[in-house]
This record gives sequence, structure tokens and C-alpha cells, in this order.
Amino acid sequence: MNNSIEIGESVRHYYSQVLQSSNDLKTSACCSIDAMPEYLKTLLRELHPEVLERFYGCGSPLPPALEGKTVLDLGCGTGRDCYLLATLVGPNGRVIGVDMTPEQLEIAVRHRDWHARRFGYANVDFLHGHIENLSVIGIADNSIDVVVSNCVINLSPEKPKVLAEIFRVLKPGGELYFSDVFADRRIPALLRQDPVLLGECLGGALYWEDFRRIVQSLACPDVRVVKQSPISLDDPDVAAKIGMVKFRSVTVRAFKMPLEDRCEDYGQVACYLGTIAEFPHAFDLDDHHHFETGRPLRVCGNTADMLTASRYGQHFRVLGDKSRHFGLFDCSPGPQGESAAAGGSCC
Repeated sequence: MNNSIEIGESVRHYYSQVLQSSNDLKTSACCSIDAMPEYLKTLLRELHPEVLERFYGCGSPLPPALEGKTVLDLGCGTGRDCYLLATLVGPNGRVIGVDMTPEQLEIAVRHRDWHARRFGYANVDFLHGHIENLSVIGIADNSIDVVVSNCVINLSPEKPKVLAEIFRVLKPGGELYFSDVFADRRIPALLRQDPVLLGECLGGALYWEDFRRIVQSLACPDVRVVKQSPISLDDPDVAAKIGMVKFRSVTVRAFKMPLEDRCEDYGQVACYLGTIAEFPHAFDLDDHHHFETGRPLRVCGNTADMLTASRYGQHFRVLGDKSRHFGLFDCSPGPQGESAAAGGSCC
């Protein structure tokens, strides 16, 4: 049995047999740092209690402006986020949940009709499969508007394949929006195979620079950090094993579109129109692009493209084009460094 299969079986066993609820997790690493906004908390009350009880994430890394879109949830578990997404995409949208754990999917599928009656429409499909090979379960090229994932990519033993599949299935202009655990160094091989560390989303955590290199090789040279927070290892056994590594929970967004590998200045200005229903006063593209409604903000060429060539285009007015170049845009340090300077930029 090869190493990838062994790791996959270890993860499946942990999530199907060891964990019975999120209370059984030894750390908070598997929990998204995105505090659930009030509009999602309201929707959460409409979901079946068993779906909520057997869901192993927390927070909610779900982006806005999803009405009518097709959204793919990788590692959907019992389907909590899928059913939240069902209400966000509406009757004209579609949600696809993928998971490799039959025990989790059985709960999700069992309550599908219950949610359809509750919402007044059925727009969710659950597929049993591996996120490393989405073509096997019939997900076509350029067919998905948004891919989401809640602390699942770290569980895969073949992360380059997962990321390659994501960018294969995304439509041009589509968005990857996910939360996961990242490490400040490469995890030693022995610890990457530890069942508890794997199940707690630590053993498989990617070194951020390796993640950046992988997505760059997939023609995605500019990924954005939306939020990040350090993870404390409060369980003494876990800390004894892997306490030398610093972990961070990071919410990331990336777009499938031609972008430059540096933030270039073309003298462009973007203005948020305030038209995303849940965000009437401001919209955050990332951790240092805070767009107040009606207030212009200087942006680099990549940011301008993200705002105009994605589904966010209808919610922004961008002035200027790329006919005149002014050199590099002022860039902040990467996500492992200091926070962006005031009025800063994109990296």
C-alpha cells in the first residue's frame, strides 16, 4: 500500500470512527478563523440538527455574491456548508459537495430531501470521491464558478493534484476561497504520517512558500490572504510532538485569470458600489483592501482585474486601463510577515 493511500485511509478513519462531533477535536486547527456573520447564523437555524452536530469545522469561509452560481465544496462532510450555500446561490444556482468519507456523506444525503422541503427547492448534489481527481466523479473543465473548502486541503497527501484540479474545474474568472492551516516550515516526514496530527489538520499543513510555488506553477501568481491567525497547541501531547512548528489558520482567495507575478501600477482606481446585499457599507477583498462604499481606492493592475473580470465586476467601478505604466505598485510583505502598510497594496 503506497504512502498516499495509507494517509488517505488514516484521515478517513479519523473522521469516520474517532470523531463523533467537533467537541472531540484536540485542537482548534480544523476550525476556520472566519467568525460566522449574522446573516449566516440566521440561515444556520434552518439546517437539520444532525448535520450541524456532525460537522467538524467551525466559522464559515463562504464568500458573498453567489446568487445563481455553481459552487463546489471540497470535503463537504455532513453538508453543513453545502446547505448554507444552497440558500446563498438560490433556486437558480447549484451546489456540489464532494467527500471521501461515506459515513459523513450518508448523513448529508439522508437530510437532502428535508432541506429541499425547508427551502422550497432542491439544488444540492453530494458526490463520493477524492478531491485529487474530480474528473472521475464527472466534474468537467471550466464548469464551476466558486470552489470553497473548510480546512480540508491539508488532509490530502497530494496537494498539487488537488490545486491543479481546482483550477481545471474553475471557469475563467472563477474564485477559489478556502480556509486552511499553514506551517512556517516543512513538516518532518514522520510527523506527516501521524494519525492524530493528520486528523487535527497539523501533520499535513503546507509550508506557505510551497503553497505559493504550487499555485504559481498553475498560472496563479497572485493569491490573497483574507484573514490569518496563529494557532495555539493547547493539547500537551500534540505540543510535545510538533511544538517546534508555528501554525497559522489562513483564509485565502485566488482567481482563475491572467495576472502578473508582481503588483504593477497603471494608475487605476476602484470604487465599491455597495451593491452586495450583505455588505452595504464596505467590502474586503483581502486583509489590506478595504473598500468603503463610494470611496475610491488606488489599486494595482492585478486587483483591478480581480474586481472587473470576476463576478464582483458588477459591484465595482474601476477607472483607468493598462495603457500607461508607472512601475511597481507599493507592495506589502507576504502573509507570513507584517501586516500591510496603510494604503498599501496587493501582495
